[in-house]
Amino acid sequence: MIPFFRKNIRSNYAIGALVLLVALSCAETSLLAAPAGRSPRVPAQQSSAAEPTLPVFELHSGFWVNLHHFLYLQARLANGSSSSTGRPRGVAPPDEPPASLVDFPAEEIKVWRNAVAFYAKDLARRDLLVNGEMETINNRLAEMETCSELQGKTSPACKSGLPSDLVDALDRAAPVYRAHWWAEHDHTNRQWIAQVAPMVRQLGVELSAQLSEVYQRPWPPGRLRVDVVWYGGPSGAYTTFSPVHVTLSSHDVRNQGIYGFEVLFHESSHALASAVNEAIAAEFRNRDKPIPRDLWHALLFYTTGELVRRDLAYGTMTLSALQGTDPANYQPYAARFGFYTGGWDRFHGMLDLYWRPYLEGRVSFDTAIARMAAAY
Repeated sequence: MIPFFRKNIRSNYAIGALVLLVALSCAETSLLAAPAGRSPRVPAQQSSAAEPTLPVFELHSGFWVNLHHFLYLQARLANGSSSSTGRPRGVAPPDEPPASLVDFPAEEIKVWRNAVAFYAKDLARRDLLVNGEMETINNRLAEMETCSELQGKTSPACKSGLPSDLVDALDRAAPVYRAHWWAEHDHTNRQWIAQVAPMVRQLGVELSAQLSEVYQRPWPPGRLRVDVVWYGGPSGAYTTFSPVHVTLSSHDVRNQGIYGFEVLFHESSHALASAVNEAIAAEFRNRDKPIPRDLWHALLFYTTGELVRRDLAYGTMTLSALQGTDPANYQPYAARFGFYTGGWDRFHGMLDLYWRPYLEGRVSFDTAIARMAAAY
């Protein structure tokens, strides 16, 4: 067992080359003079086959995914729902007001309101994370980002295969979104990417190595797709699987600066968490105790936050993105935004007492899980 928080930690991951791909793409604009229809890329060093898997993020600002989430937001607001999480845990960002249609042409107002009404009838009542059809919609729209429409009129590759009424609503709303909101949203997304990419380059190898060793799982091979959207759902970010797909808000106040870096790796760590989730469930079953619903998720927040906090304290990261934050007194994301309330307050104490020693290399993984289960 190695202590993960030593200064200048050395592992096979840490001494390998950083493999990072930052891809910015959208159907309407390009960055770094990329050819039309292709994703502008920041060149990355390539690791040899003998080296362990390193983090490869592909960051996108895609038109259709952004339109889908923006309509979802407007429909939630039309239904009287909050733009942010309605759960008591966590400090939610201020509610968004409905998008203004003042001075819009009458036909655009009609088209936009019809699209919002379509989402409000059903889709906006669904959870972006746990609803299988919403996951399919998000994944497919991500694949369609270079298409100007979704029915296959311009190219067979642009036939989305999504329900015809959804495709019709999106295709009709697209010119309105493009004319009035997309430029601002895309600019915000690209600013977020430009801010976070240097942090990933500077600390990403170290942090991914630590997370892999903590969860006893290799970092996912290949490129991990991250869709950066202006609105990322009530929680500001979420991750789905098959394939692993992170969707993250560039506008959410909780995802800015160093916290944007932390939440990116928190979301990515969901792809590594199966072992700890299974271990918690098995240990509680063996003790004939009910399995705490959110303990595994609190543990993921805690782990990424603690690793980032320790790396900052040891001076591994020195970036202007800290925005005045004192590295020696960094508050991890979950603590900074009030996640440790209600039942999570108890989780926080357990993680401090029984999980932190594992992170520091003082006890084994199995011992840490067993002690948490015994204390619950």
